[in-house]
Amino acid sequence: MKTALITGVSSGFGRACARALANENFKIVAIARRKERLEELEKEFKGKFHCLELDVRDEKAVFEKISTLPNEFKDISVLINNAGLALGQEEFDKMSLDDINTMVDTNIKGFLYIAKAVIPLLRKQTSANIFNISSVAARNPYFGGNVYCGTKAFVSQFSLALRNDLRGSNIKVTTVAPGLCKTEFSEVRFKGDKKKADSLYEDTKFISAEDIAKVILSILNLPEHININEIELMPVTQTWAGFHIEKV
Repeated sequence: MKTALITGVSSGFGRACARALANENFKIVAIARRKERLEELEKEFKGKFHCLELDVRDEKAVFEKISTLPNEFKDISVLINNAGLALGQEEFDKMSLDDINTMVDTNIKGFLYIAKAVIPLLRKQTSANIFNISSVAARNPYFGGNVYCGTKAFVSQFSLALRNDLRGSNIKVTTVAPGLCKTEFSEVRFKGDKKKADSLYEDTKFISAEDIAKVILSILNLPEHININEIELMPVTQTWAGFHIEKV
């Protein structure tokens, strides 16, 4: 039975991936801040989950908790580095510093803490996979995306560089960059304004978190000599906005 460590398991991509991999007979090290969400998974998949109530921004706690995993959950061969968020959609100079710092600390620093803590465990396996969750926003800027777009561009570029660092180790690195996907993402971005969040998805077809989990499972099932460097996916109903030309 293989073991996967997944961050951001409270909701969205992380939760869908945790369920999908558990159903494929993986053991799961599940990381999230919301304890009650973790307990739900522990009850549903008895014995398959080791849950860590943890904020990835907490450098000391990340390294302490991963270094003290029970032996039966240390054989990690899959890392899904998913925890991340967007806050607000204001012009950059009008954004709060708290929102800026939270995005940078979570999407970049927390992301790096997890990778640095887990990769030594991955190196002990004969083969392993890292999935870094980015976004189409990494390459496609949009109004109000500023800091979020920048953090996801970091994830994508870091993933490519990490592939170089890990050459010869049989650790694969894949960036997964989803487009329009309905999760709690927009509710978080709009500070709990569910009506505003839901309006983004009205009258259109969007990707689901379960779709992303299926994509990751399909990559895990590829032959061992194949590495998918990056996969960018959007619903058929979404395309690029194109250039905006201001009329004067």
